[in-house]
Amino acid sequence: MNINVASSTRVKSAARAKLAIADCDLHPAPNGLKELHPYLDERWHRHLEMFGTLRRHGYQQGPAYPKGQPEAMRRDSWPPDGSRPGSRLGFMQWQHLDPNNVELGVLTPISPHPGGFQNAEMSAAFCRAVNDWQKAEWTQKDSRLRASITVPYEHGELAVGEIERRADDPEFVQVFLLSRTAAPIGQRRYWPMFEAAVRANRPVAIHAFGFGGFPITGGGWPSFYLEEMTGHAQCCQSQVTSLVLEGVFERFPTLRVVFIEGGFAWLPSLAWRLDRHWKKLKSETPHLERLPSEYIRDHIWVTTQPMEEPRSAGHLIDVCEWIGWDKILFATDYPHWDFDNPAQCLPPALTEEQRGRIFLENARSFYGMN
Repeated sequence: MNINVASSTRVKSAARAKLAIADCDLHPAPNGLKELHPYLDERWHRHLEMFGTLRRHGYQQGPAYPKGQPEAMRRDSWPPDGSRPGSRLGFMQWQHLDPNNVELGVLTPISPHPGGFQNAEMSAAFCRAVNDWQKAEWTQKDSRLRASITVPYEHGELAVGEIERRADDPEFVQVFLLSRTAAPIGQRRYWPMFEAAVRANRPVAIHAFGFGGFPITGGGWPSFYLEEMTGHAQCCQSQVTSLVLEGVFERFPTLRVVFIEGGFAWLPSLAWRLDRHWKKLKSETPHLERLPSEYIRDHIWVTTQPMEEPRSAGHLIDVCEWIGWDKILFATDYPHWDFDNPAQCLPPALTEEQRGRIFLENARSFYGMN
């Protein structure tokens, strides 16, 4: 497949007729860790070669439940040169950004996300390298793209340092971590990171996945990949609960948090359950001044992918009404196999105003780009 300037121009011209979108979950990936070498000190080149990366789980590399396609990638997402999906900007522009009229693409690098590496210095060095790589290879080459501040989130002081390093760079729009942390994310060990995010006026994005060092269920390791996929939502529920009950939003009243790739239909029922129990047990959490649901409504955003699909589209509309049409950001999860095509994924019953908010305006507001 020959991707040249002329064909790219034709695609862009055709795309202008479509509704512009913001894609808030766009996965770039280096074509192997060696592509990060220019952004790492020589020390880490040698360390990587001799010892590899140590994560907080019992597997040497990769997820516990391998996907049908390598790293959950679409069959058609491999660039013509055979490099890794998500590793070549030109191919991503041709296949996704241009034809889908992506006006804003927020990079969410999860392969790798070094924030959970066991070695604290290595975690910080690789996060810094991933951030430098995002800027040099992506945002500097396509003005539609914005980077995420990948942080060593298990190592508070080091996470603060990386946030402060990027605080004055408008190409970095959010602090970025994964959902399976070593402890519930609302606990005080993570507060310096939240405080730094607030000082930098950046929202915090919590993406599904990660290696916290524990099984992904409360009862141990599951049997099926299907259980892992379903468990992303359960993990996000636990983290919302922790943020609210530990008093993170009371302590940091301007903090904004978006949960990415964990679904969202569970959010109203979680809020109702928290409210019900809190009314009876609120003496345990005197630091909370309001109902849990009020903190959730004010501080939590979600992305559309993967969107729950009830038989009645009206049920999904009801969920969106409760969450708030201004709190839902559009995402495709490109280039993964469960990619959401913007031409097909939103319920047809949405009004043009609702569709415009989800596709673009909410993201522009959330990231301060209005």
